[in-house]
Amino acid sequence: MEELAGWKFLRAADKLVRRVARTVIATEILLDFHSWERMRMLRFGSLLTLVWVIVCVGCVSGPSERAGGKRRGPVRIGFSLDTLKEERWQRDRDLFVAKAKELGAETLVQAANSDDALQLQQAENLLTQGIDVLVVVPHNAETSAAIVELAKKQGVPVISYDRLIRHADVDLYVSFDNLRVGEMQARYLLDRAPAGNYVLIEGAPTDNNAHLYHEGHMKVLGPAVKSGKVKIVLEQWAREWLPSEALKHTENALTQANNQVAAVVASNDGLAGGVVQALEEQGLAGKVLVSGQDADLAALQRIVEGKQTMTVYKPIKLLAERAAEAAVRLARGEKVETNGVLNNGRKDVPSILLDPIVVDKNNIVDTVVKDGFHRLEDIYRNVPRDQWPRVASSRVVDSSSRAN
Repeated sequence: MEELAGWKFLRAADKLVRRVARTVIATEILLDFHSWERMRMLRFGSLLTLVWVIVCVGCVSGPSERAGGKRRGPVRIGFSLDTLKEERWQRDRDLFVAKAKELGAETLVQAANSDDALQLQQAENLLTQGIDVLVVVPHNAETSAAIVELAKKQGVPVISYDRLIRHADVDLYVSFDNLRVGEMQARYLLDRAPAGNYVLIEGAPTDNNAHLYHEGHMKVLGPAVKSGKVKIVLEQWAREWLPSEALKHTENALTQANNQVAAVVASNDGLAGGVVQALEEQGLAGKVLVSGQDADLAALQRIVEGKQTMTVYKPIKLLAERAAEAAVRLARGEKVETNGVLNNGRKDVPSILLDPIVVDKNNIVDTVVKDGFHRLEDIYRNVPRDQWPRVASSRVVDSSSRAN
């Protein structure tokens, strides 16, 4: 009980220290030169408060004490997400929180609904709650630098999760090799349609990953375009990754090309859904190649129905768990093993880059089903039972018989 009381006291003291520090910073900004004496008095008073807190904390032997700069007790993680509207990000959240809990850490989650100002406000709120590390999925790669700056002022390390924050002192980047994702999408389509009209539906221009995907697309398609084999009839960015944007752009492309389109490079599965809708309206679904990314259930259903050609599967469990492990290690002052760096315009950010996987109708069972990412029954829901993969079908029969 004494140890628990000490822990509670320390957490309260930690909050007080942070509040006093913010007061001093705010005062330095708001007071002008002529108020120098007032500021000195305020800082002196704040210093006395800090000393008092430190002395009191020194009398408590709580589990959250640091020894040698390393945190011994429970870690508190702040997780700031751009959005939870898409299935993919709900999975990230759940898997991250579960792994952090397994490691003995608490995770505070906030989602900004793709609102830059709200995400900054939520990050500030997380920092006031005494977090030891901040993990950010940025809505805007540029403006999110302000979040990093806030965290740094409080000595809180920052992990950029899946999307890289630009022009900021980010401590670690954990993601998939997103340049390779773009290359995979374009290469898959080009191998099957080496000539003809192409449409490129890129992601949100505010998302650094969208630019990496585009770079990968052009790295593969560039030579074919230069030779004249491939013509890009339309290339557009989809605001906020909205499927409605993809629908609109694809409709425009089909009009411009008189429906003569060989392939549409859609940067993710949400956009692919908008593309397929436009193709269906013209009776072209299944006749035009369409890429995607994220292995969303709706996309996998379209693939087995023959409406979408492929997706890029990024094992989210691996990403979330590696990020959670890294967050706990950073909070404890321990070394994090990385396998690369990525420049964000300010620094070469130490990075953990994971391998993505191409998924089509031929390997769905051996990838997303095998990993438990989606169930075969759900993927093939709209397909006659006799068209299900034979081996996977027997597995479903076995599992259903066991349930009975």
